[in-house]
Amino acid sequence: MQTYSDTARPGGIRNTLRRGESWLDRRGKGAWIAAMVLGFIIFWPVGLALLAYMIWGKRMFASSCGHRRANPDHGWGRHAYRAAQATGNHAFDGYKAEALRRLEEEQEAFEAFLQRLRNSKDKTEFDAFMEDRARATAEQDATASEAGSDAKPADGARAGEY
Repeated sequence: MQTYSDTARPGGIRNTLRRGESWLDRRGKGAWIAAMVLGFIIFWPVGLALLAYMIWGKRMFASSCGHRRANPDHGWGRHAYRAAQATGNHAFDGYKAEALRRLEEEQEAFEAFLQRLRNSKDKTEFDAFMEDRARATAEQDATASEAGSDAKPADGARAGEY
């Protein structure tokens, strides 16, 4: 006949770790952070392991932006949907529709202005490039004529051309 005592709990180290995890979960995020800091103080690999577990176990960021993105009832999506709905107040709905129409027109006008500004800047840069190129070609022609070289290059191109 065998007798054994119930002083040791069955399950070994895994059960102990699970109980520790549930104990920390009941106390919240602060308990996890305190355990991580203590782990770093006692032996840095323990703190590093707790930090990795918190990040990859989704414990550290459970109530942050990533959680809200997964839940459609939170964030800007819900507000954008409600902005398009009628409120029942006809005066306000008319004002809101007019304001949105005016803002869209102003946005289109501003985007057209920016496009004209970009085109004019591109044209100015291109004109400056062509003037510099013409000036460099004129200088090369002037130095070639001063040197008395009237012979054309061997490939038949003029000076300054490619």
